[in-house]
Amino acid sequence: MSGMRVTDMSLNAFALLIVSLFVGSFLGVVIRRLPEREAIVGGRSRCDSCGAVLAARDLVPLASWLAARGHCRHCGAWTGWFHPGVELAAIVIALVSLRVDRGIAAWLDWAFGCWLFVLGGIDLRRGVLPDVLTLPLLLAGIAAAWLWAPGELRDRSLGAALGFLCLWAVAWTYRRLRGRDGLGLGDAKLFGAAGAWVGASGLPSVLFGGAVAALAAAAGLRLGGRRLDRFSALPFGPFLALASWAVWLWGPLALPW
Repeated sequence: MSGMRVTDMSLNAFALLIVSLFVGSFLGVVIRRLPEREAIVGGRSRCDSCGAVLAARDLVPLASWLAARGHCRHCGAWTGWFHPGVELAAIVIALVSLRVDRGIAAWLDWAFGCWLFVLGGIDLRRGVLPDVLTLPLLLAGIAAAWLWAPGELRDRSLGAALGFLCLWAVAWTYRRLRGRDGLGLGDAKLFGAAGAWVGASGLPSVLFGGAVAALAAAAGLRLGGRRLDRFSALPFGPFLALASWAVWLWGPLALPW
């Protein structure tokens, strides 16, 4: 019996890793095309340099990129690290999920992590957090609680409301005092979505973790020679996304307040 359980766990882990490899390729398409309002499903993939339509042999996750040594098979142009990087990130998300949980819980961890990764990637590249991703993520958190943790449904619903209202109030106050936007409503919606997953009790840890990560990134940029001032913009979405997933996986921090 124990051997059967080990086999089942191994098959589940193998399936998740294989799925994550192919889904990772799709995540890269979403990150690049969604902000540009390009077709995500149905649109043919092309080389960014020569415009040649890519065949199936050019689109095998990681393998095609490695076989071509990162260059277009048609024109020889360097294709960059973006797509293989996203595919590797999806695998890493799967490995972390499998390290923390098993079975359906690991798949849920992975799905939440991938969704947050896409949001963080879009915000990092384009400075936006699309409603078409943040709002369904909020609803998915409530639905997950209703299906698998009904005892947490009240805390999750409260977390969704408080998360949005908290950062909305911060954004509104900043604009009234400074006359310009310092925090977008996309961040408020993402924080609300985080509340729908980690509950109201997890929101302080998400905000604290996101702020610490953002400060660390700013410090790294300064050490790297980039000048930052009060007019510099640093997307907060990627740090909120990272902190949200960490709190979901390992629980809230033991904060002193």
